[in-house]
Amino acid sequence: MEQRISLITLGVEDMERAASFYEGLGWARTDSPDGVIAFDMVGQTLGLYPKSGLAAELGIDESSIGGFSGVALAHNVRAKEDVAKVLAKVEALGGKILKPAQDVFWGGHHGYFADLDGHVFEVAHNPFSPLRDGDGAFRWNGYGAP
Repeated sequence: MEQRISLITLGVEDMERAASFYEGLGWARTDSPDGVIAFDMVGQTLGLYPKSGLAAELGIDESSIGGFSGVALAHNVRAKEDVAKVLAKVEALGGKILKPAQDVFWGGHHGYFADLDGHVFEVAHNPFSPLRDGDGAFRWNGYGAP
């Protein structure tokens, strides 16, 4: 298996409601087959799929899906002040702020939110891992000075 994640699929209760949340953050849908809403990102795609359909595909009871899964997706930003800006936009769109923007012991700045279906995201500025100019790609040790 190659060292990459190609697609992140989030099981959601209401497809259009979830899509509107991400569109409100400035993301654009890409063409996809019926029953899937997709947002292409740098290097991978975020897919929204009915939670009940995902449970059926996995062969598990839908009621067993829920609560904190122990997974947090992360969105890194270019500047410290961008963390609070993103969290404010999330809150205006109905997302829940789990941890407000704040400095972190390791020298960065971050906060956490849950989207409309409870999926947890970290929004972070890591001064030690600058994003790649142009497309904003992230790499653990950065792409050099922005």
